[in-house]
Amino acid sequence: MKTQLAVALFTSAIAMPALAVDSYAIDPYHTCPVFEIDHLGFSIQRGRFNKVTGNIQLDLAARAGAIDVTIDSASIDMGFDEWDERMRSDEFFNVEKFPTMRFKSEKLVFDGDKLVGAEGQFTLLGVTKPLTLTIGGLHCAVHPINKKPLCGANATAAIKRSDYGMVKYLPGIGDQVKLIIPVEAFKD
Repeated sequence: MKTQLAVALFTSAIAMPALAVDSYAIDPYHTCPVFEIDHLGFSIQRGRFNKVTGNIQLDLAARAGAIDVTIDSASIDMGFDEWDERMRSDEFFNVEKFPTMRFKSEKLVFDGDKLVGAEGQFTLLGVTKPLTLTIGGLHCAVHPINKKPLCGANATAAIKRSDYGMVKYLPGIGDQVKLIIPVEAFKD
């Protein structure tokens, strides 16, 4: 009976919201920002970035937190080397001059107890603009394999690339860029 009570208390403690600010480091293997853009009206092309670092602060009890994520622009992956090199050039991401892009937020948005967004600033090509992420599916639990506390969610947003000075091939290649960001982060 004591063993069952201990297991029940441990399980309840894991499922309860955090009572203080918890810090989480981005898991670079399971956080891969994806983007979609219209290609000449024929198709939606997708790419992703393979190197991401950052930190997330969560205080679920207070409905507060912060996000600071940096993406290595040179880690762009369009599926083949020639196109990746073109995207790294000064025509698009200009990675020599602007090696990273960054999203920083100190305002998380909640609907009741549910995290639904983050209002912050996004910097691309040296230009910083407000950006709101829609966040869904926040789930925090102990990772089943390595037994470390982990939180994961899915974020989405849209930007106009011309707002950041990326204007090559407009309007043929779309201005609107959809961002789809699966995020996982381990508790520090």
